[in-house]
Amino acid sequence: MGKAYFASFIVLSLFFVALTPVLQAQAVGAADAPAARIAKLEQEVADAKSSGDNAWMLTSSALVLMMTGPGLALFYGGLVRKKNVLGTMMQSFAMMALITVLWGLFGYGLCFGSGNSFLGGLDHLLLRGVGAQPDADYAATIPQQTFMIYQLMFAVITPALITGAFAERMKFSAMMLFMILWSILVYDPMAHMVWGKGGLLNASLNGRFPTLDFAGGTVVHITSGVSALVCALYLGRRIGYPKEPMPPHSVVLSFIGACLLWVGWFGFNAGSALAAGSLATSAFVATHFAAAAAVVGWGGAEWLRNGRPSALGAISGSVAGLVAITPAAGFVRPMPALVIGLVAGVVCYFMVVKVKARFGYDDSLDAFGVHGAGGTLGALLTGVFAVSAVNPIFKDAQGNPLPSGLLEGNAHQLLNQCVGILFAWALAIVGTLIILKVVDVTIGLRVSEEHEIQGLDLSQHGEEGYYWEVPA
Repeated sequence: MGKAYFASFIVLSLFFVALTPVLQAQAVGAADAPAARIAKLEQEVADAKSSGDNAWMLTSSALVLMMTGPGLALFYGGLVRKKNVLGTMMQSFAMMALITVLWGLFGYGLCFGSGNSFLGGLDHLLLRGVGAQPDADYAATIPQQTFMIYQLMFAVITPALITGAFAERMKFSAMMLFMILWSILVYDPMAHMVWGKGGLLNASLNGRFPTLDFAGGTVVHITSGVSALVCALYLGRRIGYPKEPMPPHSVVLSFIGACLLWVGWFGFNAGSALAAGSLATSAFVATHFAAAAAVVGWGGAEWLRNGRPSALGAISGSVAGLVAITPAAGFVRPMPALVIGLVAGVVCYFMVVKVKARFGYDDSLDAFGVHGAGGTLGALLTGVFAVSAVNPIFKDAQGNPLPSGLLEGNAHQLLNQCVGILFAWALAIVGTLIILKVVDVTIGLRVSEEHEIQGLDLSQHGEEGYYWEVPA
């Protein structure tokens, strides 16, 4: 019996020795289970956030494209005489195609690739390396390809805005060559300086002169508006201007276009948060409040001057407010946004009605009076009203938010804003003058007098916007 017990003891001991690693593994697995579940949950949350941000950015991309066509095409198309409606709309539509091709070939890299303080490089030539992986320097939760296509829509609408200044008198071929050169020599460097890695004016990536420009006050509106003024002065007035009346042929078309611009601008400004978070909400609200206040400002000034407000004034005011709030949308609270919009409505009305008449330049559709003046005003007021509570873009070494604008205690930011504005003005003036001269010498800029009288629809495209049937 003693031997039997001893043998049983030995067998049980060996069994427990063999079982120990299994029990230890189960214990470790049990301990690791919560950690694994937490890690899996965190990954699912990150994936959900990425999907939500990506959906918002693709929607915003579509909204910004809608601003060019149909928004701007209808807005500008309704403001010209009926013999030029198709030619004017075609200019906006052509930018949707032409700039997209340039962007894919090399434009994106020149704006957002690694380069120097003034221009990106060719590391993204033919969109090399632009795929599903995010570029954390720009937007860490969306594919770089989404960021690329969103920024393309800004590159599309910016040159299209200039067409309002030379409406009804530039050859289509000249317009195409001018826009190719302008996008490369003016837009791409300005976009890189303000938004690109290593850019001289980049506020989020430690530029030398950090300029606050949330969605394109300098990059889009000042460059296009100032370039528009240069174009208007270089080409000269339309035949008959200002003695002959040249009223819009369809304020209805322009009204529809302005409404589309207002809606699309939410993608323009709120989309510039590059994520579907609280910053996008803040920019959305600021955008809407500024547009509404600008309608009141422009309409009120017009009412006082003329004794009645006009529909054309109301829609022009809305665009002025949207322009002015663009650089500030992601930095200011709703009430300052109201102030910016109200001031922009009055100032832009003054520029369109008084300043243009005083100097006599023919900015056909007031591209400078609205975009150049409104963009400059908005960039300055961004430096006044920006607050870190909305967007803590400036931080100390410990990561604590620093004051953003003048009213918050950062008076130096106004100087930075002025530097950014001066760069935009200088680049637009010099670059546009050079390009106009080159195009003029090579293929000529302006249509002949005969073709201008005939209209761009027939002379440039061989078709008419409206075919009126004559009763038999």
